[in-house]
Amino acid sequence: MKQRENTDAPLRKAPSLSNWLPLSPAKFPSPSLFPFKGRAVAGSAQPAEARMSGPTRAQKIFGACLLTLLTSSGGILMQLSKTDGRYLYNSATVPFLAEVLKLIISITTLGLGSFFGSRKPKITYEWKVMIKYAIPSILYMVANNLSLEVLKHLKPSTYQILGNLRIVTTGLLTWTLLRRPLSRIQWVSLTMMTVGAATSQLGEGVDESSESSPLVGYALSIMLCLIASLAGVYTERVMKGNDDSIHWQNIQLYGFGVLFNSIRLTVDDAASSWNNGFWLITLLHGYSPATWLVVCNLTFSGLLVSFIMKYVDVIAKNFATASAMFLTPLAALPLFGHSPTLALLLGAIIAALSLFLYYAKKDDLFNLPETDSGPAFPTVNVKDDPKSPKPMGP
Repeated sequence: MKQRENTDAPLRKAPSLSNWLPLSPAKFPSPSLFPFKGRAVAGSAQPAEARMSGPTRAQKIFGACLLTLLTSSGGILMQLSKTDGRYLYNSATVPFLAEVLKLIISITTLGLGSFFGSRKPKITYEWKVMIKYAIPSILYMVANNLSLEVLKHLKPSTYQILGNLRIVTTGLLTWTLLRRPLSRIQWVSLTMMTVGAATSQLGEGVDESSESSPLVGYALSIMLCLIASLAGVYTERVMKGNDDSIHWQNIQLYGFGVLFNSIRLTVDDAASSWNNGFWLITLLHGYSPATWLVVCNLTFSGLLVSFIMKYVDVIAKNFATASAMFLTPLAALPLFGHSPTLALLLGAIIAALSLFLYYAKKDDLFNLPETDSGPAFPTVNVKDDPKSPKPMGP
């Protein structure tokens, strides 16, 4: 007698999107940047022993604030590095030198920790792990070149406003790829930060020239936001993928950064038929003390971004860099005589509220003041009260 098929067998679960990523689909709990009581320490895939030796909450906050200051001063230093309104040096060599300095600092720090540290840093030499650090370098290089294409089709003011969309796209990719759930209030706070950043730039950088092809510029801007956000999210996942020393991870990141920036400079020289000579020979041509300050700014900003990616998250990095645009006009006031506008002040207020909402606990948002006779504004949940009368009608 033919046996009846078992129809009660469980259905096979469809594969998740993150299963197709190069890294295992580990879940990272939502990290905490500010020391609110009851919140967990920044999540990662590291064991408990490695997490205990990491930075404190105060150090994380200090790192995020320092990144904000460095980012806000970057634009000012770029303006100061101009001579008669133009750059006398090849601006593409600045990221290359910054990558070289970051690589030297990381190698030195790792060596000092190996010889003088109480605990030997963990280093993984597997090529399957090391090759993953090449992907962020490629993505960032593509994003930098794509930003130049966007500026060909859009005005600088429009480019800056649309660039703030990466705050939301980073949240979407964090939720999709890292499987890190965000509450509704956190989604609202990300949207508020985007609106606040866009509001602060209204009326800034007005250009009388018309946009050549805005539709193409808008499409490229969305693509740029997605690529830049993907680079940040993937970098966070790689940095938290194991408990290797952060200095060893930086060596791999910046090693590939030096390689790809060298390739880009060589391609640029070949495209210009070597009219300006080989870039390695003319590397420091036109450099001034202000230019070296730009290089140092990018160097330490990159090291801080790596620190935040390892021990906090990419959204905290976006909050820090987005907050920098509010400090830049204030810092430029004594140098260039620019006065802060009403749009800037409104945007700063919205950004501060969004920052509080993202990292606040539920009790901080809904805790009502107490009086001698009970809560000042007592509330009753009708649905949960069995003694409450049910509403009449259909």
